[in-house]
Amino acid sequence: MYAPVAQLDRALDYESKGHRFESCRAHHLPESPRLRLPSISPCFRDNLVLMTDHEHYMRIALNEARMAAESGEVPVGAVIVYGGEVIAAAGNEREEKKDPTAHAEMIAIRKAAGKLGSWRLSGCTIYVTIEPCPMCAGAIYQSRIDRLVYGAPDEKAGAAGTLMDIVRDDRLNHQVVVDAGVLADESATILKEFFSLRR
Repeated sequence: MYAPVAQLDRALDYESKGHRFESCRAHHLPESPRLRLPSISPCFRDNLVLMTDHEHYMRIALNEARMAAESGEVPVGAVIVYGGEVIAAAGNEREEKKDPTAHAEMIAIRKAAGKLGSWRLSGCTIYVTIEPCPMCAGAIYQSRIDRLVYGAPDEKAGAAGTLMDIVRDDRLNHQVVVDAGVLADESATILKEFFSLRR
């Protein structure tokens, strides 16, 4: 309950004379029992850290989505991470580029390939605010990205588990690890607000 307490000058004085200083409370009162905390399994701890990282990078993708909305684009953002570093980030640019393939994922993949100097993006994780469409899921598969983390599901075009599952199709020669639902509410809200303002 009480911790040993002593003024610094008294402690120094006692030590200089070769004495050992002990607080009277520390000497006479019993020690309080130590609080025993439940142990946390390494697997749970690793998953907790991983989820925290996922949310950090997803917030960067959400910021890309917001910037896309400000430009009149459908608010979808994507971020690619390699070795703990963001190597590419993008939002939708279909309207600006007049390009039907200018989805956030496609642009981010092109940027990441340029950054790494290879079409193979092994070791990379892509974060997307909305579940990728068939085109983007195909590009994720083709680029050999290791992991896909997305926010809200896409009930009309989702190709990572909702309507189809291109990235985990075991008939293909590469499968992607998928983590769904990271900051899903925030991702969905940005889309809903964008379309509600245009009705």
